[in-house]
Amino acid sequence: MKSKIWLSSPHIGKNELNYVNEAFETNWIAPLGPHVNAFEEGLQQQTQTKLAAALSSGTSAIHLALILLGVKSDDFVICQSITFSASANPITYQGASPVFIDSELDTWNMDPMLLRTALKEAQENGKMPKAIIPVHLYGMPAKMYEIMTIAKEFGVPVIEDAAEALGSNINEKPCGGFGDFGVLSFNGNKIITTSGGGALVSNDGEMIKKARYLATQARDPAPHYQHSQIGYNYRLSNVLAGIGRGQLEVLGDRINSRRNNHKRYMEYFSKYNQAGFNIQFQEEPNGYYSNRWLTCILVDPSLNKGLTREDIRLIMETENIETRPLWKPMHQQPVFTSSKNYLNGVSDKLFENGLCLPSGSNLTEDEFDRIFNCFDNIFSSHK
Repeated sequence: MKSKIWLSSPHIGKNELNYVNEAFETNWIAPLGPHVNAFEEGLQQQTQTKLAAALSSGTSAIHLALILLGVKSDDFVICQSITFSASANPITYQGASPVFIDSELDTWNMDPMLLRTALKEAQENGKMPKAIIPVHLYGMPAKMYEIMTIAKEFGVPVIEDAAEALGSNINEKPCGGFGDFGVLSFNGNKIITTSGGGALVSNDGEMIKKARYLATQARDPAPHYQHSQIGYNYRLSNVLAGIGRGQLEVLGDRINSRRNNHKRYMEYFSKYNQAGFNIQFQEEPNGYYSNRWLTCILVDPSLNKGLTREDIRLIMETENIETRPLWKPMHQQPVFTSSKNYLNGVSDKLFENGLCLPSGSNLTEDEFDRIFNCFDNIFSSHK
């Protein structure tokens, strides 16, 4: 059987092991330690924020942000619909209700016009959301200037889900640094990884200090174990932070590789688009810079001689090449069918026609040859 070509596999360099060995040699194996401190400082610099809390996951970062904003039972939080469920699940952890907002076509992210509609309606009803969670889908920045302007107009804080967008920016302002809170993820498939991990960043240093406190079981300053409020075991370990330090040092290289992958796919598909197909990409608006975490295409069968994204996915699967449909919108998920939403049909269409292609920064020439040979066979059978 042919070896697996993964959608986005971890890409480990040289210094990660050095930092991990240092943790072992100095016996900093327990949670927290010098690697955590240095990793947090690096994340602050990368996102141009005042303080960072290195955590066990991006999900835990969203959860802590919601807690810090006072989200409780009977509250509601506005969330982008087309995203991974981790953007929405923490809302329910707090007993609150998610309200989903559809996407716009420019970036595939939260539609500012629909956001304004939802907030105006909430204002008229006399109950405002406790937070807004936009997402930078596949590394493409959402329309954060518009979203932040609307959020400030209505007085609602923003939790910016930049889990997929470390290194992306708008007019050189880094993703993760726009909202009241920024959320990062270092899951194994992300552009850099700590195996499992995440972070919460903010320009409100006091809030991040509170996040660190809550993330370490909310232990009070006492000689014994004392807790005045419920805490969580959400802190990143010193060993994993060592991996993160090494990964952060090569973030620029990883972004260049992913962007080169995207360019290579665009150049490849251009010959078939000139031959009567119409494979479309997630475009970068002027002033936007995406880390191109994943390269995604749209395959509308009405524009591609009946070819569908599912045709491609299944054929690739037989060749042991991993592809994946775009995120299924939250308003389509069985667990959220009763949730309120504001829709325009964009995310439904993106899910119907969208496909994520292998995009790892460690893809080899032989793997690209296999991918393109498979596509050649697919297109030749649909002439």
